[in-house]
Amino acid sequence: MNLWQLMLAECKAILADKAIVVTLFGGVLFYSVLYPLPYLQQVPTEQQVVVVDRDNSSLSRLVTRHADASAKIHILANLGSIDEAQTWIREGKAHGLLVIPANFRRDLLLGKGATLSYGGDASYFLIYSAVAEGLVAAGVDASKQVQLIGLLARGQNPKLAEQSINSITLNSVPAFNSSLGYTPYVVPGLFLLILHQTLLIGTGILGASQWRQKGYWQEVCPSQLVVARLSVFVLIYSVLSSFYLGYCFYWYQVSVAATIAQVALFMLPFLLATGALGIVLSCVFMRRDLPTQLYLIMSMPVLFVSGFVWPIALIPEPLVMASQVIPAVPAIMGMLELNQLGAGWLAIWPKWLQLWGLFAVFMCVAVIAVARKQKQATAINC
Repeated sequence: MNLWQLMLAECKAILADKAIVVTLFGGVLFYSVLYPLPYLQQVPTEQQVVVVDRDNSSLSRLVTRHADASAKIHILANLGSIDEAQTWIREGKAHGLLVIPANFRRDLLLGKGATLSYGGDASYFLIYSAVAEGLVAAGVDASKQVQLIGLLARGQNPKLAEQSINSITLNSVPAFNSSLGYTPYVVPGLFLLILHQTLLIGTGILGASQWRQKGYWQEVCPSQLVVARLSVFVLIYSVLSSFYLGYCFYWYQVSVAATIAQVALFMLPFLLATGALGIVLSCVFMRRDLPTQLYLIMSMPVLFVSGFVWPIALIPEPLVMASQVIPAVPAIMGMLELNQLGAGWLAIWPKWLQLWGLFAVFMCVAVIAVARKQKQATAINC
């Protein structure tokens, strides 16, 4: 049996297994809708904020109105104490609070400093950012109003006074996530993780199904079987990767900065390393249901140690170092830097070489593991 015949046999084995077909094709298509669905309407606007107004003056009410007029926040209630506001945040009724100190208006008119205090639930980074940005903008607007009143009181021309206050206009434009929503933030890294996990599950189910049965896989050279199996899975996942990184990115309006050639060049060692790792681990499984169970449990830890949903600095260093043997970890951050943040090839070069290194190691181990499985099967049959 030559390589092409072996690849054809691998294709038939994959397509004949309903669990693999559902995982590879059905799972990838299903997850492309399921995971982004909760975030489609989650652009952080009109976040619920409560106010603790200890001044209760015309200026403090002006600050409150400016805050409520912001597109990012909505003033939910005016409470009597900070403790009550914290209770609202803790119970999920609000996401932030604004504290206006006593004598706020008097101190500003006298030229003294006055401090507005902001707070919020930092469990959700984008929500907290929206609350802080909206409240800071409201405070700046109120400060300008006080300055304008002071200049007009001194007899300055109204137009000149307004120009002096607004001499610098800040135009804040997001560089990468233009909508400031969760979908463009979560989808790119999450899709790579889905490709990684489903590829591991597919190779795991195929291997676990064959090792205890007689078949073509016993009659060929171990290296030939590994090359054929890896080639078939990489070809399949080249199409699935194109769907995720192409059509889905366009559909979910994810920013894309890299060229098709750069994405393909980076994805190649990622798919090869993941497929080789899947073949290695498939030699460990004795039941075909175990790969799905194990890899689904490992999905969330892999997502966190990859570093794009949780800061690497807050993860124990030994865990970070150990996670570098998982192809998804360097691949996710490397692809985000290349395709979403617009980094040059030299910036992601170490991660690219790391993926090639992982592929070389896993490929060698896969050949050894398959050869051992063939010997074990021959001994059992004898």
